[in-house]
Amino acid sequence: MLEKTTRINYLFDFYQALLTPKQQNYMSLYYLDDFSLGEIADEFQVSRQAVYDNIKRTETMLEDYEEKLKLFHKYQKRKQITKQMKRCLDDGKLDKVMLEYYLGLLDELD
Repeated sequence: MLEKTTRINYLFDFYQALLTPKQQNYMSLYYLDDFSLGEIADEFQVSRQAVYDNIKRTETMLEDYEEKLKLFHKYQKRKQITKQMKRCLDDGKLDKVMLEYYLGLLDELD
């Protein structure tokens, strides 16, 4: 469950501008502020089922955006490459050839 929450939080960070204000509010309250479905329903004067349906639809939308745009995937790859670069630098193995290799990997992501 924690992995799903973390993933949705990242996707929300990347794609929240593509959501409606209502979707943004529900997702923010549910995932960031840890409100329950009932608390969100009370806040917006709707049923718990309406909140649940909206959140599930929005999660699907976020996953669809990621499938098409791959912003989170590219972020993860960049993070992995820079971590490898730092490890090479710390080990004294980051020469010009290695630097060009890692820069090539970063360029491929764009």
